[in-house]
Amino acid sequence: MKKINIAQMHWGFPPIIGGVETHLTILMPELARKGHSVSLLTGSVEGSPEEEEYRRVKIFRTPIMDLNWLGKRGLVGIEDEFEKVCRNFINRVRPDIIHVHNMNYFSKPHATVLGSLSKEKGIPLILTAHNAWDSALFLDLTANINWSHIIAVSHYIKLEIMGIGYDDKKVTVVYHGIDTNKFYPHSKKNITSKYAQLNGRRVVFHPARMGLAKGCDVSVKAMKYVKEVVPDAILVLAGTENIIDWDTSQQKDIAYILYLIDVFGLKDSTFINVYTLDEMRSLYAISDVCIYPSSNSEPFGLTMLESLASAKPIIVTNSGGMPEVIRDGVNGFVVNVRDYEALGSRIVQILLNDRLRERLGYTGKEIVENGFTKEIMTKNTLKVYEKVIKNA
Repeated sequence: MKKINIAQMHWGFPPIIGGVETHLTILMPELARKGHSVSLLTGSVEGSPEEEEYRRVKIFRTPIMDLNWLGKRGLVGIEDEFEKVCRNFINRVRPDIIHVHNMNYFSKPHATVLGSLSKEKGIPLILTAHNAWDSALFLDLTANINWSHIIAVSHYIKLEIMGIGYDDKKVTVVYHGIDTNKFYPHSKKNITSKYAQLNGRRVVFHPARMGLAKGCDVSVKAMKYVKEVVPDAILVLAGTENIIDWDTSQQKDIAYILYLIDVFGLKDSTFINVYTLDEMRSLYAISDVCIYPSSNSEPFGLTMLESLASAKPIIVTNSGGMPEVIRDGVNGFVVNVRDYEALGSRIVQILLNDRLRERLGYTGKEIVENGFTKEIMTKNTLKVYEKVIKNA
């Protein structure tokens, strides 16, 4: 394939953290490593420069893409400003293709302007749908913007898009991929020296950010049962900062989760902190089992791959795209949504059975290496680019 000039767009990028943001830190540098030119237009972050370079990727930041700011300001009258910013970005980057992420939600003005500019300049416009929502806005912007092609992160998301009448031939599933050079079974020394509370404990790690949608309350309820059977078990939760909180619900969720911990007397059996990427890798390494009992229809769940690549079994719910990756009894377990008793029972089963825990973990590692690496994800993304450019 000839080298492609790629313009990417998304609402956030580190230091803003989240699943899509993490996906971009994996995909874009891999595209650049293969010789393609990659630029990203994203939201402003206090303390971050308007322009910078991230692993050979050019990053451009603007307030008009900052959802936290837009949530306070409102969306009225932003069309002209965004059109100017977007046009300048496209004129500067001169892309062969525009690839946007979750731009079919949050703001109709952004999507409408983007669709018009794509048509005016004759540049193919690709959408990656990382989520699906039951709303008129999602239906409108997914079905009525002239996307050249849609990438869905799971078959669950593809079915959701087909369910609103979209042509299935214009939707391709490309699973997330993980950097197996960063997530793998390795030494436990660094993290236990910093967090002495975890020494000598059986670690149950919930790696997704704290929130009710991620099932953190279900994890706490399950730990009430686990503690009775395995007294030295400890639940590790990942605190949050620098996220896109469009509906400003994050702090309310955290307050309720902390209340549950107090009510159930689990303060000594719960550890919460904000972790760096290196610390996250070390936490996977010391974990006995990972859990992700999402209460919402999780579109994919990148933490599943991080857990499996680290040779750790993971327990998820039968929601969204997660059962496409986690095979019950093969590389982890699948339980019903909000079934904290089943979750607790599976946690205990894994904690008390060393052979089962090892088998599930290393089977999961093999599954990631054979189907969910960054190289496979990038190759499949480039196939979509090639197809769309050829058709254009």
